[in-house]
Amino acid sequence: MSEWIVSLEGTEAGHRAALILALLAAFSHAVFGALQKGRYDPWVTRVSIDINHDVLPLPWLFVVPWPEPHMWPIFLGVMVLHFGYKVLQAMAYTRGAYTVVYPVVRGTGPLFTVIGAYLLFGETFTGIQWLGLSVLLAGIFGLAVYNLIFLETERDTLLPALGFAVATGLFVALYTTYDAYGIRATADPFTFLAWFFFLAAFDFPVMFAVSRRMRARLHGIALRPLLMRGAVGALVAYISFGAIMLATRLDQVGEAAVLRETSTVFAALIGWLVLRETVGPRRIALMALIALGAVIVEVGG
Repeated sequence: MSEWIVSLEGTEAGHRAALILALLAAFSHAVFGALQKGRYDPWVTRVSIDINHDVLPLPWLFVVPWPEPHMWPIFLGVMVLHFGYKVLQAMAYTRGAYTVVYPVVRGTGPLFTVIGAYLLFGETFTGIQWLGLSVLLAGIFGLAVYNLIFLETERDTLLPALGFAVATGLFVALYTTYDAYGIRATADPFTFLAWFFFLAAFDFPVMFAVSRRMRARLHGIALRPLLMRGAVGALVAYISFGAIMLATRLDQVGEAAVLRETSTVFAALIGWLVLRETVGPRRIALMALIALGAVIVEVGG
């Protein structure tokens, strides 16, 4: 499998595979976000997911090749960036409505990622692709503004929620670019993926173990359904993060990051169908604008 993935790098087949992987990452990331914003406190859900992240990949570590020595400092950077991302995301979700916070997070991420991909990998967008990115961002931020106008709850914490959402988007760009660097730095991409999921999941369980205040969030919560929800979230995260990392190894980092932001469309649909949040014709039009921007980016490449 690893040899086949590596053989696709830089080819037309690799470009098509990266497109499919980015869209798969978009859908699964919207599901992942809804899981964290849904029934339980976002901090509690996150620790449940991370516990499963530490347990489920254990057999995988003994199947993939051992990481090269130069990979360990890279993994340390991965742990730091993803911890910051998870903390900021939990703080945003705790304070704001999912359909307001999520578009802001996903809207700031791709712009910063395209800039980071240029600085780190020398990748450039064509004029048409910049047009597509502008259309996509207009749809994403338009969706956030629309949701903000008609928001009926959580207004007292909205300003800090939006601040944390922007900061989370910056960390999305940082980890997307850095993870792309990491998965390209090892001979076997699945070595990076296996150790990424294992090492990047220690932070929240440890934080809950040492913090009485954090443990208090578990009061009154049945652990079995929580852990089951965490197992589902962990499996979804494997698909989401694994797919986008493989996409960034096969094709341009910035393009994959932009296509992933169609997750906002999926998130709005989940918010409507699962979380019972209102979706009207204006939001449908904005979601169509997001999809159109992604198409323009893909065609203009």
